[in-house]
Amino acid sequence: MSFGYRYGIPTDADLVFDVRFLPNPHFVPRLRRFSGKDRRIVRYLRSFPQTAEFLRRMEGLLTYLIPHYIREGKSYLTIALGCTGGRHRSVMLAEAMRKALHARGYDAKVVHRDIDK
Repeated sequence: MSFGYRYGIPTDADLVFDVRFLPNPHFVPRLRRFSGKDRRIVRYLRSFPQTAEFLRRMEGLLTYLIPHYIREGKSYLTIALGCTGGRHRSVMLAEAMRKALHARGYDAKVVHRDIDK
């Protein structure tokens, strides 16, 4: 799930990651109107080395954790990624993590709670 801290942390999240450390496309006038699903936002965020590093580390952590949750009988895991407004950074990263988890055989779905606010 992607969300905006401006609208509160999702109460049903099992794991919450704050991605506000990444550069904010909201402050780039030509990018402001697009969401994290748009290739322009993806390209912008991926131009920063910390984006790739965060995704690599997060994928490693989740690859480690998910089998343990499964063994404990957890049938689903809600992972929430939050940025300021829930439109750019958290959306892009949630989509990237969905693809990474899907490639590892997990049935990952994404909800963008605040993308249209």
